[in-house]
Amino acid sequence: MKKRRVVTWAAAVVFAVIGGALFGPGISGPALAEVGEDGLHKKDWFTVTFKDVAEDISEAKAQGKRLAMIFEQRGCGYCKQLHEGPFSDPEVVDYIKRNFVVVQYNLFGDEEVTDIDSTAMSEKDMAKRWGVVFTPTILFMPEDVPPEGSAGAGAVAVMPGAFGKWTTLNMFSWVREKGYAGDEHFQKYHARRYIEQTKAN
Repeated sequence: MKKRRVVTWAAAVVFAVIGGALFGPGISGPALAEVGEDGLHKKDWFTVTFKDVAEDISEAKAQGKRLAMIFEQRGCGYCKQLHEGPFSDPEVVDYIKRNFVVVQYNLFGDEEVTDIDSTAMSEKDMAKRWGVVFTPTILFMPEDVPPEGSAGAGAVAVMPGAFGKWTTLNMFSWVREKGYAGDEHFQKYHARRYIEQTKAN
């Protein structure tokens, strides 16, 4: 069975506390985050789909990319920080656009979502099914559509929370490089990459 690495909620708290001190500057940036009619922060490089997960995984693969699904909610301060920080940083944005299809979900939304096993329900109900309780939360999908189960169970990694530039960039690159299938835990990968990145800047 393929090994699955998930950034746990406990790890998220650790990153939030020591991220600035150990892993680099916090989440900040001059860019203002655009907000849509639904109250969610928007990026023009997000992809709008019918929210059929299996279809989105396949379409992303056809483009040579991976699917990342991000849950946000109206009035989310951490979402704002993510959008004005890492999601406005040219280096981070360029990497994500080249390697991922990002689909936005509303934690309390009513749009219909179709899971991998063809179960259809609203965004807010699907969030419960997938165990998403915090925003922002990013679920990273496998390269191929799992033969069964839900997207929540099939995610190869989950990033709960808003972090700084390097943590965000390195999570996306760890998934792209299939770090979850290897023996190097994300936190060790991130620490190693951070040293390399800060030396280069």
